Amino acid sequence: MELSIASRTGAAASRTHAEAPRLTLVTPCFNEEAALPATAEKLVDLLIELKTSGLIAQDSRLCMVDDGSLDDTWQIIRSLSEARPECCGIRLSRNFGHQKALLAGLLSAPGDALISLDADLQDDPTVIREMLSAYHGGVDIVYGVREDRSADSWWKRAPAEAYYKLLRAIGIKIVHNHADYRLMSRRAVESLRDYREVNLFLRGLVSDLGFPHAVVAYARRARAAGETKYPLRRMLALAVDGITSFSAAPLRFISLLGLVIFTGSLFVSAWALWVRLFTDDAVPGWASSVLPIYFLGGIQLLSIAIVGEYVAKIYLETKARPRFLVQESCGMHADSSTVSRSGPVDP
Repeated sequence: MELSIASRTGAAASRTHAEAPRLTLVTPCFNEEAALPATAEKLVDLLIELKTSGLIAQDSRLCMVDDGSLDDTWQIIRSLSEARPECCGIRLSRNFGHQKALLAGLLSAPGDALISLDADLQDDPTVIREMLSAYHGGVDIVYGVREDRSADSWWKRAPAEAYYKLLRAIGIKIVHNHADYRLMSRRAVESLRDYREVNLFLRGLVSDLGFPHAVVAYARRARAAGETKYPLRRMLALAVDGITSFSAAPLRFISLLGLVIFTGSLFVSAWALWVRLFTDDAVPGWASSVLPIYFLGGIQLLSIAIVGEYVAKIYLETKARPRFLVQESCGMHADSSTVSRSGPVDP
């Protein structure tokens, strides 16, 4: 069972502030013109409510990251930043993908605490109060965990459950049923900046930070507007990144499989030789030759594909290209003028 707020990892002392923390909500957006106006209104209303309650500072913000949208998403963000002082935006030069857009927002936005959440608001924003409560209690990371996923289809829930179990089975540290809805302290975000991977799987990277953390549970909602930006193709790509970026288990599985097949082939060879030399049952046939060829050929192709996936990641990492590029921003405060222009990749 995952940790609750009452049972946190590490003996983190309560965080004391002379003033309420400055909070920034980071929302990556890709073709979200249908959902963004309503999403921004709800999140700004929540920020105002939290400010009035004294839980966050008056200059807390909503930072929307346009991940190379092809619709009017950026125009909506600009309009919101002009109309609402709580809103600001960052526009990437092209579509870099959800994980890199989220990282761009985290590394560019100001704030003592940053909360990442998607623009579809399927992850309940009302639990942000609980996240802030845990943050004030001394933790650096608060994970939002999907306790109820009935709003998702069976075809989305079942593979997700199996995937989380697979990750934990091969030794990858990850919070079960947690996506990218989380609170991070400034200390955690600055530590994340030191992770230089081009192949990003933030759920694994954040778990790898090791800072005191807590978990809040919520019921996942149905998307209010627009279409999902994570079709099966992207979900599978993220799943592969999650496994190959944090575990060499598939490579070790190939080695074990090769050993098992080699051992089995020795027994089969010994049996075939015994039948040929000591019995009259040896009948030449296609099964004894064709089936092993197809079987071993399939194993070899699968093994090459897995090794190739790791080699491809090495290739991408060694090029050290920027993980994102910021084209422009709007509504950012003067103290946040040092917006990350690109992913922090050292030569």
